[in-house]
Amino acid sequence: MHKHSHMDSRRLEIFLAVVAEGGFTAAGAALQISQPAVSQAIGELEADLGAELFHRIGRGVRLTPAGQALVLPARQAQHDLRTGRRAVEEVAGLAAGRLELACLPTLAVAPLAPLIGAFRAEHPGVAVTLSDPTDSAEVLEFVRSGLCELGLLEPVRPEGLVTIPLARQEFLVVLPPGSRAETPFRLRDLAKLPLVATPRGSSARGLLDDALARTSAPVTIAVEAAQREALLPLIVAGAGAGLLPRPLAEVASALGCVVVEPSPAVSRSVALVHREGPLTPAAGRFVELAVERARAESP
Repeated sequence: MHKHSHMDSRRLEIFLAVVAEGGFTAAGAALQISQPAVSQAIGELEADLGAELFHRIGRGVRLTPAGQALVLPARQAQHDLRTGRRAVEEVAGLAAGRLELACLPTLAVAPLAPLIGAFRAEHPGVAVTLSDPTDSAEVLEFVRSGLCELGLLEPVRPEGLVTIPLARQEFLVVLPPGSRAETPFRLRDLAKLPLVATPRGSSARGLLDDALARTSAPVTIAVEAAQREALLPLIVAGAGAGLLPRPLAEVASALGCVVVEPSPAVSRSVALVHREGPLTPAAGRFVELAVERARAESP
């Protein structure tokens, strides 16, 4: 093929119209273009391929062997183009596509799960992939590398990324079933209890350590669980007390745990991050939805 190929979709469309109509003039009429424009397009195709596509016979044409060989690929190319256009239109219209998210594990239950639920209710054709980075640095790496378009984590000001603050995440004191406690529950009293927590270096452990550091009391970590999903079952089983996000604490209450407000209150900010530049339609709508819900939840 020549350096500047003329075998684009429009010329293939004209070629197939000539095949269907049996002549240049009829093809031009069907496509609402002039006969010279049809002749030029076919001539460019022939020059590009290095072979005649039609025998010119009076006012009509007949396919050459080269032209016959091009018909099926040309039809397939047109079909693929239409399929591709429909796919792009569906993604642009949020009728299809994929949204890729990275999230700190402690934020997956709240606020992310309700956000994904609301997003999927609006756009059931869009699939969501949720990655499981271990810490904030890995969330940022997932987003920077393009592995995920959006990241959910504690607010940071990473270079080259856009940060969008959301609502604060509240934490409640969760005690094993049968415990006695008044609300609000003083943090210095929580520090006296055996605690269930994630390992040092995790965002949830950092939050717990910071909260209890205000009490200046010695802290006993009775169970250190790297599996964050084990925290709630461990508290339900009586292994110790803990600080859990409000939605998870509400689940704990339904399972028989004693849930009380901490004093002073414990919360942390949450933010979405993404690379600079335009977002895909799915990511753009997810950000809009997250901001809308954050504003609605703000006092």
